[in-house]
Amino acid sequence: MELIVARHRADLVRARRGGAVALVPTMGALHEGHRTLIREARVRADQVVVSIFVNPLQFGPSEDFSRYPRTFDTDLEVCRAEGADVVFHPAVEDMYDPSRQVSVSAGHMGTIVEGAVRPGHFDGVLTVVLKLFNLVRPDLAIFGQKDAQQLSLIRRMVADLDLPIEIVGAPTVREPDGLALSSRNRYLSADDRRVALALSRALRAGAAEFTVPGILAAARAELDAAGPRLGVDYLVLVDPATFAEVSESYAGPAVLAVAARIGDTRLIDNVILTLNSG
Repeated sequence: MELIVARHRADLVRARRGGAVALVPTMGALHEGHRTLIREARVRADQVVVSIFVNPLQFGPSEDFSRYPRTFDTDLEVCRAEGADVVFHPAVEDMYDPSRQVSVSAGHMGTIVEGAVRPGHFDGVLTVVLKLFNLVRPDLAIFGQKDAQQLSLIRRMVADLDLPIEIVGAPTVREPDGLALSSRNRYLSADDRRVALALSRALRAGAAEFTVPGILAAARAELDAAGPRLGVDYLVLVDPATFAEVSESYAGPAVLAVAARIGDTRLIDNVILTLNSG
């Protein structure tokens, strides 16, 4: 079946057909990580909708909204190759009325860890995701685990607002050298990339330890070894449901998360661990 490109809300209504619908929300610049999300959606649903929309609400005034990569023609080929049925690609003015007043609040979880570094970011994420849910009306939506706090907040929104949507988290996809796939990786020079590999090394080092202090110390040592070109925003070990930092006696699932800047490029990464008390 031919790939449908829907640019307006009415186009989505016409494109919808029977059966289960899966939504894969993206900002474009699609890479292998996005391909795995589309493949997962293809397995789980009768119709796969991929949204491509660079959402201005989730960018701060000094962030990279204007230079965020926009590769729509190439993205369409990716969607076509992976068997997507519909690409939703609205203009900003179609998504946000100039008189808009109501947004989604991410609450306390939206103000900590990543939210502390990027104030308002998660309010913008949840607002656009809720709008996409209302427009596409999917039965399930698939997000990457690389954006772990985003995934947790979307699950919280779905639970708190009683949305009838299954949220599926897909594992992080990595390049052969360990760097987590990101649309922003294309900003990195060869030297920047060598520095950026400290993030995945730190996560591997932390995952090899067994105590909260040991995990954080081992990960921190790898980050420190990268030198001053790596500007670390945070390194935390958190409860995946709340993103609150865990105590030394914590037992259960945890997320070791890191964010850092290399030159003008900011990258995030994480790994899921299971901690045993004592």
